[in-house]
Amino acid sequence: MPTKPAASETGDPLLLTPGPLTTSRTVKQAMVHDWGSRDATFLEINRAVLDRIVEIAGGVGTHVTVPMQGSGTFAVEAMLTSFVPRGGKVLLLANGAYGQRAMKICAIAGRAHQILETPEDTPPSLSKLDETLAADPSITHVFAVHCETTSGILNPIRQIAGVVAAHGRRLLVDSMSAFGALDIDAVAVPYDALAASSNKCLEGVPGVGFVVCRLDALKAAKGNATTLVLDLHDQWQAFERTGQWRFTPPIHVIVSLHQAIEEHRAEGGVKGRGARYAANCKVLIDGMAQLGFKPLLPPELQAPIIVTFHMPTHPAFGFQAFYDGLKDRGYVIYPGKLTVADSFRIGCIGRISPEQMKGALAAVTEVLAEMGVTLKEAA
Repeated sequence: MPTKPAASETGDPLLLTPGPLTTSRTVKQAMVHDWGSRDATFLEINRAVLDRIVEIAGGVGTHVTVPMQGSGTFAVEAMLTSFVPRGGKVLLLANGAYGQRAMKICAIAGRAHQILETPEDTPPSLSKLDETLAADPSITHVFAVHCETTSGILNPIRQIAGVVAAHGRRLLVDSMSAFGALDIDAVAVPYDALAASSNKCLEGVPGVGFVVCRLDALKAAKGNATTLVLDLHDQWQAFERTGQWRFTPPIHVIVSLHQAIEEHRAEGGVKGRGARYAANCKVLIDGMAQLGFKPLLPPELQAPIIVTFHMPTHPAFGFQAFYDGLKDRGYVIYPGKLTVADSFRIGCIGRISPEQMKGALAAVTEVLAEMGVTLKEAA
């Protein structure tokens, strides 16, 4: 007899993914009202969201938040094309799909770039970074991914920032899957810009990305952008002049993000949110290990965001049947995205608890039994 299907607070399946993810009932309810884009109350909410994000980043007084309509990639492209000048050059640290995506952005935008690549299960080499910056004075910026969700690896962002600063270069961070749950204080990690989005660890819904910008670097970015809509300096200037977006904002997304940020604060901010995710991750990894599954990463490299598991080699195991069986029970997982190994991924973030993660493990056990994959042979 299958387990009772899992359900979020609103009866939906639990999204064990890296975003979009399961949100609270109250975050969803915040979207049921319509607002005008110039409505005074909406503008107050929008301002509160931008200010609170700077507080979460630890950048009050030195940094500002510039939002950007669209997914997180819109924010990353806005960051790269607004902060790297036309005569600049960016060194891209890549150990997954998002470093590769940054390379495509730079190529299309005509920004000189160089890639320093390591395998998806290996952090960037600090010594190679040091050597590369020493050897090439034309490099003006370094781009790094905080948590690379291709594998779930936690990259050494503070150490990377130290090497970059020692060479007098500028750091740009993709903290899409980490911001709000993993510490990246703007003082301890000196960056010019950091990109993230509403639908990750802040537990909002998709539709808005944002860039936390060091104010003096943002002022210096005037005229760098390659497109009108992704010009962070121009977007910031519009807020400074009018308090309004240049173009139609994703109003319902912002209002729900405001609610999500209030819930983030109530949970204890970055520390509290990160602790719950870490507890989810431990339950997941320990439980899957008991079933015979092997995680890709060792504990010291694993971020509590999403876990990659090697695909079982048992002849009766098929990923689609495994995925469908879990979905039937109310749990949605992610296929793998690696080149180094055949794999699948299970997320630890969103409005889920360790108890719900235990429910997911019970569902995994049932699906394996249905497939005829014994626990001992699952690995």
